[in-house]
Amino acid sequence: MTWLHSINWFYSASGFGVGMLVGFTGVGGGSLMTPLLVLLFGFHPSTAVGTDLLYAGLTKSGGTVVHGLNKTVDWRIVGRLAAGSLPGTAATLVALSFVDTGSAKTGAAINTVLGIALILTALTLLLRKWIQARLARMSERLTDRQTSTLTVLLGLCLGVMVSLTSVGAGAIGVTVLLVLYPRMPTVRIVGSDIAHAVPLTLLAGLGHWYVGSVDGMLLGSLLIGSLPGIAIGSQLASRVPDAVLRPVLAGTLLLVGARLAL
Repeated sequence: MTWLHSINWFYSASGFGVGMLVGFTGVGGGSLMTPLLVLLFGFHPSTAVGTDLLYAGLTKSGGTVVHGLNKTVDWRIVGRLAAGSLPGTAATLVALSFVDTGSAKTGAAINTVLGIALILTALTLLLRKWIQARLARMSERLTDRQTSTLTVLLGLCLGVMVSLTSVGAGAIGVTVLLVLYPRMPTVRIVGSDIAHAVPLTLLAGLGHWYVGSVDGMLLGSLLIGSLPGIAIGSQLASRVPDAVLRPVLAGTLLLVGARLAL
């Protein structure tokens, strides 16, 4: 039981809270955990991104099991997203292998990109209904082949963004999927997004681990809290007052994103 002495319970509590949010909405993994690790706990941005990616992959595995048992995952959508995201992730990881991820210059660059990604995520959350309404007619005219192609392209964009910042798979992914699949229940979109995030974040996280930007102690501490958190959140997903959660989450992301980007 000596491993218990290496666990930081403050990190575990943070993991539990963020895990609950991910289970509720499909949003909040990288969007909250990565800036939390950078701004509150003082980790280097590359370590925060790399550790958060593995944390998200393992955490969302638990959420995927719950959503799968509840039949709220569309595996066709998951496959289409993965067809774009996995090659995008692999290409981004190859590019990162030529960069000194631990340098101050790289850390500053990651902070800026992360901040911009958080602001985009927040705007996506706030404007989700407006975006859906504006694009509703276009999405209804799409053929299944066009929808499939756009889903693969969405996966490609998410693969690059998530590999660089660990942000984007939740809010941005869910919003675009709601536009592309307007007749699908939101809980099923959230479940599919969480399921897709598993191979995406695991591949990206293992790539970051390979280049040395993952903290094992931090990862273990986060998982102790996040696994029960996302299981509970996923089970209660259909009962969450989305109209209350979304503005609070978006406001938080705007403030944090501005802090990191400026």
